[in-house]
Amino acid sequence: MKLQRPNTILALTLVLAVVLTACSKKTSTSTGTSQSPVAVPTLTATSFTSDFSAMSQLTGLAASGKGNIGILLPDTASSARYEAFDRPLLTQAFQKAGLSASQFTIDNAQGSESTELTQAQALISNGASVLLVDALSSGGGANIETYAKQHGVKTIDYDRLVLGGSRDAYVSFDNVKVGGLIGQGAVDCVTAWNVAKPAVFELDGSPTDNNATLFAQGYNAVLKPHFDDASYTKVGEQAVPAWNNDQAQTIFTQQYTAHKNINTTVAANDGLGNAVINVLKNNKIAAKTVPVTGQDATLQGMQNVLSGYQCGSVYKPIFLETQAAAALAIYLRAGVTPSAALLNGKTTDTGPTPNVDVPSVLLTPVWVDTKNMASTVVADKFVDRAQLCAGAFATVCTAAGIS
Repeated sequence: MKLQRPNTILALTLVLAVVLTACSKKTSTSTGTSQSPVAVPTLTATSFTSDFSAMSQLTGLAASGKGNIGILLPDTASSARYEAFDRPLLTQAFQKAGLSASQFTIDNAQGSESTELTQAQALISNGASVLLVDALSSGGGANIETYAKQHGVKTIDYDRLVLGGSRDAYVSFDNVKVGGLIGQGAVDCVTAWNVAKPAVFELDGSPTDNNATLFAQGYNAVLKPHFDDASYTKVGEQAVPAWNNDQAQTIFTQQYTAHKNINTTVAANDGLGNAVINVLKNNKIAAKTVPVTGQDATLQGMQNVLSGYQCGSVYKPIFLETQAAAALAIYLRAGVTPSAALLNGKTTDTGPTPNVDVPSVLLTPVWVDTKNMASTVVADKFVDRAQLCAGAFATVCTAAGIS
């Protein structure tokens, strides 16, 4: 039997090397982990629905990710939403994507910046690889994000942009548009309620909350032409520290005492709006006399709308925001860059390092009044119909088509 010649062996070796190299260069959609490649679903900013079905597309990606996800909620004072909606809906989103209860933790700082930082540090010590940060202030949020970055942890600004932060992405509603809806709601109400010579007072949100700045930007853009042509008069504008409703009532009491001509109030959310309404009622002002705006579509806000003291409220379907945030966190946890279809916008960080464009998921808010209350907040079960229409509100609910 003849031995193979050396050049034949060399040729076969070269062929084998080429084949192996070609195989190694084949591409697949992978999470970038050491596990088997996992197909990466492409979710968009419009993928999310009230049944959370889009989240089930992320189960493979969730299974391949590393570490836990920590969620930092700010308080219960500025809005009831965080415990009533964000916590349960975030839980639903993560669980629908296949995460177990041990793979994510939701904390609430109860209004304390030091507590929120301590919570972030504890989450990172316990294995968090991604944090959702809804900061009480930009300064506090920036401290959290600096600490996270030092420990190799990804961060997402949730609902509020941290000015001067170092987050990887931001998810919220288009907050300038939220303010625009508030402003237009006030203008429409002035017309509908036949307010003569509108004298407007603006009650802004917390001066440390960037969202409040964006809301004011939105409604002032709508109102400015009316102020400029003197069809409206701007009586004043004042921010409410920490969105505190008691302070809002004190502020408006002082303003209304000093300026009895105030006959329109632009309030940045339903809690502030209700503080204004309390003052108006104490002064025996009848319904549909002084337009008041709001935001968050709270039960109290919706009842004020039905009773004719509030023009309407901006509804932000939180089930959309929680799913978008959970999806972003799951992508980052798996080492995957979210698609441009999900990160559908950019938001400028105007903080200490200005003009930084932050990749953002920007969702669409809705103005709710008596005409569409039934088809929005009631249909979505955001507001409980039985509570909304209890007692004296039964008749006005029927008039608004809520049954």
